Amino acid sequence: VQLQACGGGLVQAGGSLRLSCEASRRTFSTYVVGWFRQAPGKEREFVAGITSGGSTNYADSVKGRFTISRDNAKNTVYLQMNNLKPEDTAVYYCAADRRGSWPMSLQRYYDYWGQGTLVTVSS
Repeated sequence: VQLQACGGGLVQAGGSLRLSCEASRRTFSTYVVGWFRQAPGKEREFVAGITSGGSTNYADSVKGRFTISRDNAKNTVYLQMNNLKPEDTAVYYCAADRRGSWPMSLQRYYDYWGQGTLVTVSS
């Protein structure tokens, strides 16, 4: 499965962006999909995840600001990011887990990774 992440860009603090992650296979609809991010000089971290049934989980740092959703007809998962902060600046990656492992925050469970899209939030 190939994952294509897009939607990053430069935005001012308080602004919004929507990231998209499109998959090359329809079986994507059965996978857990997660968004992760890596800021300069930091380790990659979990942001949000969604199961095939639509259950979601978020990192504490983004709860109430970010929303993950999926459109299985389009083989696409979205990450709506509102009220962005400078500390949200990072390369964002989407990833897919075939087995639906738990917890979805663990990177080692993910089989496929997208190439990343850069989000820059200016103060």
